[in-house]
Amino acid sequence: MGFMRTSVVGVIVMLGLIGVCINGEDGEYEGVGGGAPMVETEQEALYSAIQGFVGGGWNGSDLYPDPCGWTPIQGVSCDIFDGFWYVTELNIGSIDDNSLSCAPNAKFTPHLFQLKHLKSLAFFSCFSAPPVAFHSGNWTAFSGSLESLEFRSNLGLNGPIPASFGQLKKLQSLVLIQSGLSGGLPDNIGNLRHLKRLVLSGNRFTGEIGDSYGYLSDLLIMDLSRNSLCGRLPLTFGGLTSLLKLDLSQNQLEGNIPSEISNLKHLTLLDLSINKFTGGLTKSIQEMSSLQELVLSRNPIGGDLMDIEWQNLQGLMVLDLASTRLTGGIPECVSRMKRLRFLGLSYNNLSGNLTPKLAELPDLSALYVYGNNLTGELKFTRGFYEKMGRRFGAWNNSNLCFPMDLTPMSFGPFGVKACQEDMFSEVSLDESGFKLDNENQNLDSYYPTSINSLENKFNSICLILCVFTSTILFM
Repeated sequence: MGFMRTSVVGVIVMLGLIGVCINGEDGEYEGVGGGAPMVETEQEALYSAIQGFVGGGWNGSDLYPDPCGWTPIQGVSCDIFDGFWYVTELNIGSIDDNSLSCAPNAKFTPHLFQLKHLKSLAFFSCFSAPPVAFHSGNWTAFSGSLESLEFRSNLGLNGPIPASFGQLKKLQSLVLIQSGLSGGLPDNIGNLRHLKRLVLSGNRFTGEIGDSYGYLSDLLIMDLSRNSLCGRLPLTFGGLTSLLKLDLSQNQLEGNIPSEISNLKHLTLLDLSINKFTGGLTKSIQEMSSLQELVLSRNPIGGDLMDIEWQNLQGLMVLDLASTRLTGGIPECVSRMKRLRFLGLSYNNLSGNLTPKLAELPDLSALYVYGNNLTGELKFTRGFYEKMGRRFGAWNNSNLCFPMDLTPMSFGPFGVKACQEDMFSEVSLDESGFKLDNENQNLDSYYPTSINSLENKFNSICLILCVFTSTILFM
């Protein structure tokens, strides 16, 4: 009998608790069908903020009466604080097939900044037309919570980066990719000491990179590519000791590559291509043993490859120095980078021979040295040419040739002449009755001796035999 009374009391207590969870003590909380409670003002702010982006026709209270419980909204995540649900993540735009899509007139509303526990905010292809400027609203309301802020492919998002972003002291990821943003980079971004990822690529940012960006000692990824940034690379970049990836390509940066860059002992990618860097290759590069990709192409850097101890970069897989005004020879130590897959040295002023030891690199799949002044005989094997195909580019080196034993012509490197062609061009009229014209040959004539030249030789021999036979017959 006592057991039954205890069970009844337990059921009554549980029902009472469920009632509180559903209705709240004073009716101020929302929760449907036994879902976790959510502060009503938080729920209303969420609905209104989303309506500003996806359009007024979207009715969240009807579609998602329990957005943090039994009827979650795609792109919205919640967490419990002091026993109640609050929004911690909001993703808007066509991220997934069933994501919330933005309306043509998407806009920021003040309700967004009422989500006081928001940790992650992201927009993908949300702002297109008409142009929308960053809301001058209360971004500092997120200073104590926001850890990730991302805008991807929002070409209609215009104007500068709000200076208030520099006050988001907990921010770890700031991504503003392929938008219409312009102006300079705010110096106070350097105050975000917890920042681990800074990606501002594909915008219209101008001006110099401030020294403060070198104080982001926890930064793992910095990508400022595809903008119009100018000036020199700050010497303070030597303080980015945690950095794994540095991409500053497709800007207008100039001056020397500072030797302080050798302090980046964990860097795996360094891409400074398509800028205006000069002053030669800094020897500090050879100290960056963690590098896997080094891309400096299309800069007037100048200098000599021989000045670098390339064998120190044993982890390097991509080396692209095309169109950098390099002079001198290609050092044999390049062939000691055993993980090298891509070697781009095209359109420079390199001279001398090409070491056949490059063929011993086990992972090499692309070798481009065209447009230089290389000379001598290529001493690679037929198997090397078969493996590489058109990914071995050595054309436009007028004094480079390959041996005749690589016949038939399909085994010869594209655009490179056979070494014996020069011998045929020197044969006199007295010896063969013709002279091979080398001045107007196309790429096809760079392969072993052409069919036309062999036919001419055959005809000359036949003529001599015919004259000799006739002479004997009439004797």
